[in-house]
Amino acid sequence: MANEGNLKAHEQTYSGFTALMKWGTAAAFIVGLIVVFIISR
Repeated sequence: MANEGNLKAHEQTYSGFTALMKWGTAAAFIVGLIVVFIISR
């Protein structure tokens, strides 16, 4: 089993991963909107 130190490290890694996914999804959506806008002109 993981001791308390490993558990905290894993929680920090997972928290960073979910934050990266959140901002990455938002960035991809914005880039997609820009591309659609450029194509439609």
